[in-house]
Amino acid sequence: MYLKNLFSLVLLTFLSISLFAQKGNRDFYELRIYQIENANQESQIDSYLEKALLPALHRNGIAKVGVFKPIASQADAGKKVYVFIPYSSMGVYSEMEGKLAKDQIYQTAGSAYINAPFDNPPYQRIETAFLQAFTGHPRFTASNLTGPKKDRVYELRSYESPTEKLYKQKVRMFNEGEMDIFTKLDFNPVFYGEVIAGASMPNLMYMTTFSNMESRDAHWDKFRSDPVWERMKVMPEYQNIMNKNDQRLLYPAEYSGF
Repeated sequence: MYLKNLFSLVLLTFLSISLFAQKGNRDFYELRIYQIENANQESQIDSYLEKALLPALHRNGIAKVGVFKPIASQADAGKKVYVFIPYSSMGVYSEMEGKLAKDQIYQTAGSAYINAPFDNPPYQRIETAFLQAFTGHPRFTASNLTGPKKDRVYELRSYESPTEKLYKQKVRMFNEGEMDIFTKLDFNPVFYGEVIAGASMPNLMYMTTFSNMESRDAHWDKFRSDPVWERMKVMPEYQNIMNKNDQRLLYPAEYSGF
């Protein structure tokens, strides 16, 4: 009996420590990209997100969800809708689908999307990237921009590397100085994330925010001439660690939480 009680106590302690550690871990991020073909599909997605999914996520503890679309100058303008969902732990993410299935308010509000017929789908495909926040920026940050959402530029970048080892060096570069430059220059970062499942691995992704395109261009001019960046970019350990920089310029939907 003593050994049984001792085992139970040890197991309970282990589980408590594990749960505490999980709560203290970095954020996990789901970046969902709806590929659409026309205005009708865009309208269906907007209605579902605004009236069903976002309210349901809010009811289940996710206070901020971002919805973004390509600005007019982008080649995929009108063709994609980006949804950024932050989770405080992997457990919160894994439980969410079950919670939505039991949420009758969500099921009713999202019925047109959930039960869409095969010949009138609300999208063509869904692309998803799943990320874990950088150690140097373990939680997302809501942008402090206050200007009209239609004028804002949310820049989503994906840095791809030739190998996993070189990718880890790029992550290290961010954690050991590059993010500090963005903070110093007021890039208003929303998140930095290591992609742990996605289409372009090995890669990292991050999002910065600007009041308009002029501000965005001015910020990058300052970054390129920053003395700390000038030193970092020529360091031997940071050479040839990237082979693609994919940039997406987005603006937030009016109902977006960011």
